Amino acid sequence: MSKTIFLKAEWRKLILANYEVDPTILAAYVPYGTEIDLWQGRCYVSLVGFMFLNTKVLGVSIPFHRNFEEVNLRFYVKYKEDGEWKRGVVFVKELVPKAAITFVANTLYQEHYQTLPMRHDWGKGAGKQHVRYEWKLNGRWDKLQVEAATEGQPLAEGSEEQFITEHYWGYTKIKEKVTYEYAVEHPAWEVYPVLDYHIDIDVGNLYGDNFVAPLSQEPRSVFLAEGSEIIVRGKRKL
Repeated sequence: MSKTIFLKAEWRKLILANYEVDPTILAAYVPYGTEIDLWQGRCYVSLVGFMFLNTKVLGVSIPFHRNFEEVNLRFYVKYKEDGEWKRGVVFVKELVPKAAITFVANTLYQEHYQTLPMRHDWGKGAGKQHVRYEWKLNGRWDKLQVEAATEGQPLAEGSEEQFITEHYWGYTKIKEKVTYEYAVEHPAWEVYPVLDYHIDIDVGNLYGDNFVAPLSQEPRSVFLAEGSEIIVRGKRKL
């Protein structure tokens, strides 16, 4: 693992909407050397919205690029090294409102960022909280939002929430036999029970026709994680 800290930030108020998907849909995205990581025999993709706060790249805080929204679609893989499995995520696409972030991530990490107008809203009242993330695509505001309890709960051992949140590696498919790996460090997160949710997205134009059917069904679960400070280490080639 690289000792270099590429990025340091906080990820806060993460909405995670989790859908069961046929793993053959993801085959073209699976990086070399990894395989899809299942939970209780199910293959998941997650639509995740959250805030980046207090962001620093290589120790530098860049004006007007410290705090911003991100929404991503990701799935889960594992990579075996020295007889042990390392559990990680692969991003299908990541949305941010800053073109410079897209340029850096796509250039240095070969990720799949797209720049769109974005906005968010957080609030509390009457014993519950609401969190909403929106992004504008083709003149239409897509939406990912929840109402949740205000009291956080620790992750239960072996739970779906633990599986979804505790993948501490990122893997990127560069070529058919080239993969980038990077470590993501953060403590276990508290989660808030979700009372209600609303998801309204243009799946076809955003992610392609293959994702329309799985992302048009009701998610198997939706939860809100508080988040924490995070560190992303420098990449290495597998």
